[in-house]
Amino acid sequence: MNPLLITTTQAVDPVFMFIFWICLVLLIGITTTMVFFVIRYHRSRAPQPTSQADGNLWLEIIWTVLPTVLVMAMFYYGWSGYLALRNVPKDALPVTVTARMWSWNFTYANGKTSPKLYVPVGKPIRVELVSQDVLHGFYLPAFRVKRDVVPGMKNYAWFVATRPGSYDLFCSQYCGVGHSKMITTVEAIPPAEFAAWLEQGGGGSAGKALLGKYGCLACHSLDGTRGVGPTFKGLYGSQVTVLVDGVTQTVTADDAYLRESIRAPAAKVVEGFPPIMPTFSDMQDDQVAALVEFIKGNK
Repeated sequence: MNPLLITTTQAVDPVFMFIFWICLVLLIGITTTMVFFVIRYHRSRAPQPTSQADGNLWLEIIWTVLPTVLVMAMFYYGWSGYLALRNVPKDALPVTVTARMWSWNFTYANGKTSPKLYVPVGKPIRVELVSQDVLHGFYLPAFRVKRDVVPGMKNYAWFVATRPGSYDLFCSQYCGVGHSKMITTVEAIPPAEFAAWLEQGGGGSAGKALLGKYGCLACHSLDGTRGVGPTFKGLYGSQVTVLVDGVTQTVTADDAYLRESIRAPAAKVVEGFPPIMPTFSDMQDDQVAALVEFIKGNK
């Protein structure tokens, strides 16, 4: 890694510790003074006021200048840290982050997509933040990065992983009932391993890859666990109770039902589940077919 590169962690942590120690010193100083005054000037010790001073010029100068200097110092270090967070290194690897209820999808320059953010160790990463529905928050605690992902607004963040590992990535804005499940990871791996990963195929079936890309697994499980939406396990060929225009019906989960549920999820809402599934207008016919085939095989 470039020894001159200041990472986001190195930019934020000193500012935090600077403000922390100032606050701690002020807390101890003010508390100590307060306790001293309570004891020294308690009514039992000084039943009558004895001070005749109307003011103290030097004291007023000190309590005006000192807080001003401290606040300006906090501003200076905070502004310097903010510039470091916004000035992206020129050699940063670009990745587009797409947020939707309730999942993340990461697209690389060569078109490869992944539900996890894979990055090479020591390489700056610039993430372009895109939301396809509501307000989300791109939050990487380990790298001190948190940026809003706003529909229709261009935004970005950057970071660099200095050592291999798996780091949590959260949504920091409440975005609906599945918000707490909108979790993925940053997988920091050696550069050579990352290059090999980037060049190879997506891995697994096309249908399963699409489940990750479109965030289906944020609401639907593959193992029978009840989630925000019905599970995919054993769904194909089963009898499903749905609401159609407020009327309860029982239908068979066949190919036509699955295709309709993907294209027009509000047409038949499974009883007992909220009608919150978005419409995937950008999904191609072959992608829908791949999803249907995957669900058919998930017995």
